[in-house]
Parts: sequence; C-alpha cells; structure tokens
Amino acid sequence: MAIDTASFEASQRAAIDLLRETRVLPVVTVDSAEQGVATARALLEGGLTAIEVTLRTPAALDAIAAIRREVPGIALGVGTVLNTRQITQSRDAGAAFLVTPGTPPALAQALAESGLPAVPGAATPSELIALASIGFRVAKLFPAAAIGGVALIRALRGPLGDLLLCPTGGISEADAPAYLAEKNVVAIGGSWMVRADWLAAGRLDNIISASRKARSLALPPARNN
Repeated sequence: MAIDTASFEASQRAAIDLLRETRVLPVVTVDSAEQGVATARALLEGGLTAIEVTLRTPAALDAIAAIRREVPGIALGVGTVLNTRQITQSRDAGAAFLVTPGTPPALAQALAESGLPAVPGAATPSELIALASIGFRVAKLFPAAAIGGVALIRALRGPLGDLLLCPTGGISEADAPAYLAEKNVVAIGGSWMVRADWLAAGRLDNIISASRKARSLALPPARNN
C-alpha cells in the first residue's frame, strides 16, 4: 500500500501538536483496565493531557479501550508497538496516537500508512535519517539517557535540525528541565510520575502530586512586564 502523503503529513502535525500540548508524556504499564482508568484520571487531574499505555501486559488493550470510554479528556497513546498487528489492535481499542521503541522499515511504512499520529522510535543518527526520509517530522529518541542524553540531542540538532525529538528512557524529574530546554525537543517521555509501587498501592494522590510538578516543569517561566 502506498502512503497517502496528505494524510501522513496531517497525522504528523497532529502528533507534534499533542506533544507540544502535554510536553511531558507519562509512560504507563498497567495490570488491569481499572488501574489504567484510575491512572489516566489522576494524570489528567494533575494537569498532564496525554498518556502512553505500553503494550507490555495482557491487560493493556482492555485498559486502552476502558480509558477511551471513561476518560475522554486525555490524549490516549499506545506504546511499545512492535508490528502491524498491534497497530490494528491499538486502533481498534481507541488509540489516538502510536509510539514505538524502535522502527524497522516495515513498521515505519505501516505507521506512515496507518493514518494515526505516530512517534516512531530510534536510537542512532542513521535510524533518525531513515525516518526523516520517509516524512516523519517527530521521533522518539530511546533509550535517551543510556545513549547520550542531552549531549546527544544537542549533537543531533546540527544535521537533523528539522526533526523534533521526544526523548524517553531513563529521564527523571531532576533532569527533565535540561531535556525540555533543548530546542529540538518537543516533549519528553517518563515514568517517574507513575511509579510501579504507587500503581500497585493505588496511591493516586502521589500520581496527582507528581503530575502537577511535572506539568509545572513543562510550562514556560513567567515573564516580568
């Protein structure tokens, strides 16, 4: 199937717009649909407007469908998408956008053909160049901290200045501002506001509080007139 250029370009604009809106993208792995819904509500209450639910547990697709029904105010992303079957499953469950940890050529083609906003993953300049050559305007840099962090992002800006990045992997609340300050970073992905022990214990208060702090990091500083 050939890529519908107009649809693909529109989906990339949509991906960039939603990342610009949230700036901090919570990456969540859930054990049940109920946990997914509760977490999405807590994130939204804390001011974060998007969620990436990873396809790492048997409950993930049910959780995605439940969030779509019960928390319509949050932009619902599906992460750890590895193949075309999961693209279809994610769409059927109600995904608003897709995220991959890495993107071999066949998966890149399928994402471009899907019509859904997508943030394909890459770890090297060669992978990023391949994505840009297809027409992707935003990519997930993963695992960001392990492969060079902010220094790598700065180095990539020269040859790939037109490609926006969403670094994810190993980013904490402490170093989030340094990533967000880079001009080629549209958003960052992280899990510090949705810690596994908080999810397991139902500590929604902690998630709300951490989300408010994360949102404050994403907002521009106040200007004095």
